[in-house]
Amino acid sequence: MLSTRAKLLVWSVLAIPAVVAVARYPLSPDGWWGDLLHPTGEWSARFIILALAVTPLRQIFPRSHLVYLLSKYRRAIGVAGFLYALLHLLFYVLDMETVRAMLDELGAPSIWTGWLALALLLPVGVASNDAGFRLLKRSWKRIQRLAYPAAILTLAHWALVHDGLTAALVHFTPLVLLQGWRIFRIINQRPSRSLA
Repeated sequence: MLSTRAKLLVWSVLAIPAVVAVARYPLSPDGWWGDLLHPTGEWSARFIILALAVTPLRQIFPRSHLVYLLSKYRRAIGVAGFLYALLHLLFYVLDMETVRAMLDELGAPSIWTGWLALALLLPVGVASNDAGFRLLKRSWKRIQRLAYPAAILTLAHWALVHDGLTAALVHFTPLVLLQGWRIFRIINQRPSRSLA
């Protein structure tokens, strides 16, 4: 269990990108809500990537103090990814202004992938607390696994919005490699069946 002081410090660090992005908004002479869309979406993806990278990093670097710290605060990092996704949604709604405008572009792959990713993150974010863990018991882990398809959809969303393929790949490639290594390791650790 984390102390109150440790939790406050962790959440203060995780909030820095949001504080910086929002603080810069009034300083821009021609600022618009769309300016806050990209940073909140990108930080959501970064925190989701970091949270999902913890398990393979622990397997590769079991004695690393940094990886241990990431593991200790992984739930907070994942929840931060979800909260930044909600901020991203808020600024999207403010930028679009009307429900009609949002519905008009809902069919675009660059948009529905984002909505679907958020829908998958919703139960993960809501259940990522001690009460959710106690209530769901064994089902908790299954819900947390929704973060993986949510990450794939986040990659697609990022890649399709304003031709962001390069930036999306730069961010997601380390996670893909780490998870690929993890899957390879699991396959190779399975006991071979006897032919007798």
